[in-house]
Amino acid sequence: MANVKKVATIADVAKRAGVSPMTVSRVVNGEAGVRADMRRKVDAAVAALNYIPNQAARRLAGSKLIRIAILYSNPSAGYLNELLVGVLNRASVDHLQLVVEKCEAGAGEGDGARSLIDNGIDGIILPPPLCDSATLLDLVAESGTPAVAVASGQPDRRICAIGIDDFRAAHEMTRHLISLGHVRIGFIIGHPNQTASARRLAGFRAAMAEAGLEVPDEVVAQGMFNYRSGLDAAEVLLGVEQRPSAIFASNDDMAAATVAIAHRLGLDVPGDLTVAGFDDAPLATTIWPELTTVRQPISEMAAEAVDLLVRQIRARRDGVLESEHVVMDFSIIRRQSDAAPRLRPPVALVKRS
Repeated sequence: MANVKKVATIADVAKRAGVSPMTVSRVVNGEAGVRADMRRKVDAAVAALNYIPNQAARRLAGSKLIRIAILYSNPSAGYLNELLVGVLNRASVDHLQLVVEKCEAGAGEGDGARSLIDNGIDGIILPPPLCDSATLLDLVAESGTPAVAVASGQPDRRICAIGIDDFRAAHEMTRHLISLGHVRIGFIIGHPNQTASARRLAGFRAAMAEAGLEVPDEVVAQGMFNYRSGLDAAEVLLGVEQRPSAIFASNDDMAAATVAIAHRLGLDVPGDLTVAGFDDAPLATTIWPELTTVRQPISEMAAEAVDLLVRQIRARRDGVLESEHVVMDFSIIRRQSDAAPRLRPPVALVKRS
């Protein structure tokens, strides 16, 4: 009986080249974003093994309509708008259909996603706060549905993710406030169910500790990432006997609410109180004074999430499904809401004889 020559697989090529099967798939499909040295290794392995990709699968990946869904449930309208703009701009490519569906938190949180999966959706994008939903993460992982979590502080290793380093971003913003001369800095925490909240708080505390500054409990208040919670938290922080000279809020909605409370109390921003936010959502430049904030590239992250999801879908059709975690850059944006602390008591609070 004649020996049957074993046909090389994508896994064989990946092993010989010393790269992941995902990288092989991207090179074979002619996708960008692969380093030149990696591409050369894959090309050499393909030639050495006489690897022939499944042409039927490649034609399918290139021509079949790709249907992706974005689930949303976000208390910040500005953040959600930026996210949708990024997704819609990128989803305008050929053979890509977008389904946008609201996902209600609670007992039925997975119902919408389950229905989409049952109806043959190719992939799902999970923005905050759904990126941290155990129900949804288990559902997409167990069903083998390609998915991308956007802006999770601690992404689930089972699915793809894209975001920034929340710890480092909060750390750098806190160092900026300290460099201005602030030593008593208040902090408003984000929603406790979102992993980014804990990472931002940890970054703030680490920077304060490195500078030898204390963080008493009275200068840390709980928020929920929405404007209303920011109002409540700011009232608490500005109602203490020794109020902070600066407040760093975990998102721009809560920072804008802090500015509103400061104005209501007759405090000048930034003369009496420096305020910093996080995200650089549209709201940051529509209030007065404009917010100093951490710029998280929301639209760009959303667009990259679409690209990442499409790569996953095509890789799955090639029989490969590996998770990628992409970390994007952030920046500190200085505007009119920060300044050095006053060296004299605020005028509004000077005691008259």
